[in-house]
Formats: sequence, C-alpha cells, structure tokens
Amino acid sequence: MGKLTGKTAIITGATKGMGRAIAKLFSEEGANVVLAGRDNTAGHEVEYGIRNKGGKALFVHTDVSLPEDNTRLVNLTIEEFGSVDIVVANAGMLGLGSITSVSPEIWKKTLDTNLNSVYHLLREAIPYMQKNENGGTVVVTGSIAAHKGFPNHAAYNASKGAVQALVKQAAVDYGPEIRINLIQPGPVDTELYRSSAVAFPNAETILDEVPGSLPLKRVGTPLDIAKAALFLASDDSSWITGTVLTVDGGASAKG
Repeated sequence: MGKLTGKTAIITGATKGMGRAIAKLFSEEGANVVLAGRDNTAGHEVEYGIRNKGGKALFVHTDVSLPEDNTRLVNLTIEEFGSVDIVVANAGMLGLGSITSVSPEIWKKTLDTNLNSVYHLLREAIPYMQKNENGGTVVVTGSIAAHKGFPNHAAYNASKGAVQALVKQAAVDYGPEIRINLIQPGPVDTELYRSSAVAFPNAETILDEVPGSLPLKRVGTPLDIAKAALFLASDDSSWITGTVLTVDGGASAKG
C-alpha cells in the first residue's frame, strides 16, 4: 500500500473496465485520481465510490478524440490537485471493419481515439510533468493487436501498432525525467472485448473458445491490467522506459 502516495494520476477511459480498475487500485495506493470518460453516470459512480472510501477523485467528462477536451482535462487536474505526476492513456474504441468495409468516418474516429488522443494528452501533460522535482510516468494501453491480426480490425490494429511506436519514441525524447511505457493486453474480460466478437466468423462461440486456447486457460481481468499499470507507474519500475509489457495469458507466445 502507498506506492503512489502524494501523486496525481490522470486516467482516461476510467468509467469502466480496465480504466476503472486502474483508478480504484491507484487510489488504494494513495494517488489522487482524475477520471476521464464520456459516461457521466458511470464516471460519477466511480468518483463517489473512491471518495466514500477516503480517496481523492475528480471525474471530468472527456472525449479524448477532441484536442480541446484533453487541454481542459489537464487544466482541471492542475486546478484541483496542483500537479500531474502520472498519466494513464487507456481510452479506446474498436472501429470494426476491414479496410474496404470500415467507413472513413469510423477509421478517423478510431485513430483519433486510440492514437491521436495520446499525442494530444501528452502534449498537454508533459510540460507540467517536467516541472515536477521527480518528473513523472506515463502508461499507455496498447494491445497484442499491434502485432497480431484479427478479422475485421483494420482501424483498431493500425492504431495499436502506431501507438506502440509512439511510446518508444516518446521514451527517447523525454527521458530521464519522464518514463513512458506500454501495456499490451491480450483478451481481457471487458465490454470492448465482448463487443469484438461480432467481427469473427464464429461470433457466437468465439468468447467461449478463447480461454481454452490460452496457455493460462483463462481470459484476463481488469485487475490483471491494473496491477501491471501500477508496476509501471510506481518506483518499482524505476529503470524501465520505452518498454512493452505484454499481459495476455500467453496468447502471444503461441504466435
């Protein structure tokens, strides 16, 4: 306990799934958490839940695909807590379809949400992190889709491949003050994961088949990813930057 005491963390996509689990765990470890998401009801539910347990939390309605929303998110964080020490860029969307079936509008929205939002958020947050005595840490949620094809995931896979390259470049540009790393989840039981089933030919059975296909014989939980994010955000990983931490139950090991 207390690995993040005194730190302020911005977490995007914090109203559900992995983001919500990260927010709750970071709060338990002493961080002030700023929760970014589009669902007001879910966002305030997480916010009040953390506050009721004695933590400090602020929900900010945010569409990360919009540059101005990222600016507002960071500004409100500074107003409320005075600093930004940790950024977890976790928001994402699927944008399902092959190259010839996905619309240009969905293609753009997917890249704006999964890739361009990371640029906009870090562009706003990094100057504040550089002012901190001990710099800061950034954790970005990627996917094994960066290097593993899935049916009808063209925009999603493209965005996750690009964000992996962006993380490595940012780690070079902003070390040693700021450490920037990527978590690469495999199949994790979230709303997004369940929604992806429709892209597969065996849509009705794919979710039941996945656990048995993995070396660890289960899909991940949001808490599995939250624990990895805590490791990368805390001093436990003080000599790690520009890395890809794969948390996938062994899915990548099978090729």
